[in-house]
Amino acid sequence: MNIHSHPVLLYRWVVFLLAAGYCLHQLILGSWGGAGGPFRYLTIWALFLSFYAASRMLALSEHRITRKHEVTAMCAAVLNVMVVFLYWRLYFTDPALVNNGGPIIWWLEYYLHALGPALQIIDALFIGTVFRRAWRAALPLVIIIGAYVAWAELFVQRFNDRPSGTVTSGLPYPFLNSMEWADRVTFYGVNAATALGLLVIFGVVGALLYRVRRPHAAA
Repeated sequence: MNIHSHPVLLYRWVVFLLAAGYCLHQLILGSWGGAGGPFRYLTIWALFLSFYAASRMLALSEHRITRKHEVTAMCAAVLNVMVVFLYWRLYFTDPALVNNGGPIIWWLEYYLHALGPALQIIDALFIGTVFRRAWRAALPLVIIIGAYVAWAELFVQRFNDRPSGTVTSGLPYPFLNSMEWADRVTFYGVNAATALGLLVIFGVVGALLYRVRRPHAAA
């Protein structure tokens, strides 16, 4: 696909402007009632990484940069899938596990946990075809996940009293506060492994798509 074509430019402008708008919303009207503000949540980390990835993809289409930023796009796509999977799995189990029983703002939740991630994944897989060498994103992805875990455990928990659970309090997601430290370590480890598994899956799909499209490009 020609990433400099008008349809791709239009698509990437839409993705960029949506991500930018939601980032501004979080910075101005986000939940700043506790230490760390909206950045307590992995969803917001994924949102800002998506915004940066979208800005790089747009700049690439507009010939403003030459670096492809494939690792950035890969990490954004995988992190978004993790956010979507974790959020909806917990939400359909019990909404209180993710939002502490509070109301859901549909236009915010559906973008952060459905539309926004889908737009990023479509670009990464079908437009940018960034997953040809997926192994390059493994270490950055682990670093991002590790940084978030350290942030949640060492800062967010220490400086927040809510939400509270049966074991501790202050961790950003209510269910984490009812888990012992060893259980949380296991949970974090399983999700890190899941992220790497998703990267492998994306890598396989990306390689297949690249091979399918390559003969057409050569022709």
